[in-house]
Amino acid sequence: MATSDRQARTLALAHALSAAERGLAVIPLSRRKLPALRSPHRADPARPPCHGECGRFGHGVHDASTDPARVRALFAAAPWATGYGIACGLPPHQLIGVDLDTKPGTDSPAALRALAVRHRFTIPETVVVLTPSGGRHLWLTGPPDVAVPNSASRLAPGIDIRGAGGYLVGPGSRGTHGTYTTAPGTAHLGPAPCPPALLHLLLPPPPRPSRAPSAAGGASLVHFVRTAHEGERNARLFWAACRAWEQGMGAALAGALLDAALDTGLPEPEARATLGSAARRVGGGG
Repeated sequence: MATSDRQARTLALAHALSAAERGLAVIPLSRRKLPALRSPHRADPARPPCHGECGRFGHGVHDASTDPARVRALFAAAPWATGYGIACGLPPHQLIGVDLDTKPGTDSPAALRALAVRHRFTIPETVVVLTPSGGRHLWLTGPPDVAVPNSASRLAPGIDIRGAGGYLVGPGSRGTHGTYTTAPGTAHLGPAPCPPALLHLLLPPPPRPSRAPSAAGGASLVHFVRTAHEGERNARLFWAACRAWEQGMGAALAGALLDAALDTGLPEPEARATLGSAARRVGGGG
């Protein structure tokens, strides 16, 4: 194990414990920004979604905790973790992440400024985390009785939202492409309240009952992937994984979706990369 790897693991735990001390629930992340612990139910795709009720680790953001002893136990179970995720939508902060991504042909900061002008809100001074790819994460807080959903480019191209069931990569985390850092001048700040006009934009119309997460819904997504033909396997896996994250069972269903993709003949590295892309697109950190 390289010294830099040991340092990254030690620093990840230290930063995670510091965040937990400030009331931010955390989980360990791998270098690919995904939850470091795999689902204990990945071999049983027909099992109803479990959010940690079984008592084992491996339920993604549902493992997140502010308890130092539990945080240490999570990292002990994932000694390869070089980063940590901060769960959004949980008390006391009800964190909302505005992920200003860097995509070709888009200017997400300009798009956010345009939205602010059009809808008459001011982007507040708040915690800003710089990503290795040049993006920015703005930390905001929401009302305790409002669940902001995760979304990808729904607000504007290049602007992803991390809400209930999602997480932000915490500053000090080391990923494949570098380290996440707090923007100069914002480290002393706390997350600012989300402007009401912006909060209104983040909330979709009331969901239809048919979109509620269910065991049948998870099984149907797995079946959708398993019945893919050559030429559509990757696209089906990405679509199904995005829907799983949107329905709050992305982490729990990831193992079953991976197995289904492998059954179709999709190479494992390609399948894992696709699952990672879906997690970052909808449910994970940017």
